[in-house]
Amino acid sequence: AAPGSGGCAPAGGGSVPVLFCFSVFARPSSVPHGAGYELLIQKFLSLYGDQIDMHRKFVVQLFAEEWSQYIDLPKGFLVNERCKVRLVPLQIQITTLGNLTPSSTVFFCCDMQERFRPAIKYFGDIISVGQRLLQGARLLGIPVIVTEQYPKGLGSTVQEIDLTGAKLVVPKTKFSMVLPEVEAALAEIPGVRSIVLFGVETHVCIQQTALELIGRGLEVHIVADATSSRSMMDRMFALERLARTGIIVTTSEAILLQLVADKEHPKFKEIQNLIKASAPESGLLSKV
Repeated sequence: AAPGSGGCAPAGGGSVPVLFCFSVFARPSSVPHGAGYELLIQKFLSLYGDQIDMHRKFVVQLFAEEWSQYIDLPKGFLVNERCKVRLVPLQIQITTLGNLTPSSTVFFCCDMQERFRPAIKYFGDIISVGQRLLQGARLLGIPVIVTEQYPKGLGSTVQEIDLTGAKLVVPKTKFSMVLPEVEAALAEIPGVRSIVLFGVETHVCIQQTALELIGRGLEVHIVADATSSRSMMDRMFALERLARTGIIVTTSEAILLQLVADKEHPKFKEIQNLIKASAPESGLLSKV
């Protein structure tokens, strides 16, 4: 019997019934016989993932009949008989450090389309910076995922932005970029930890994408000089809101130099040349 599991009768077959409790919820389910901590966590995420704040830490506890209360899951615990477990959030503030490495980073380019050109403030500037970011991604071997909002009506990505080598270019009607095709593409890239996000509009598609991504446990960097809206007020308040949630609001130069990290990096000179060829400073960064 598993330690402290309360002495219930063993379940037959290859799975064991388990009652999964989180907050005010309790859901009967099952796990394979001999499942341990990692499988229990995966099961909790599959059952309650939409309610769990991935930025917080948790402890799994087991209901122990001998104590008539929950205890911390014993070390090396394996499920081999019916039991009741719960996930308890720890009240710990976790600081997002925002470290970037090319091997764990993906760039998201959101809806940089022709029909937005006359409406979006500083659109020419964010196109120029967006193109520089995509050039940097190609130099550093970073995958790029691109979406286009209803391209039939709003046109394709602007011609100035070169999508050569993009891992995925996908149309959408949903505001968030987190589509099934995008999630499938991310699943094909091992070790993704950080998303660098830019495009339009800050307070709609960028904001909704960023919130969905952090809800999935990914770290999000929004490139302020490559992100805009029709209204600078909408843009400003969106960036402020997102920064309060732990999303990193930064600049294209900071992103590119963080990714090379060292003057001795073999691509440093090429990245430096991209930065030197940057667009003139616009009013974007004075509005953050």
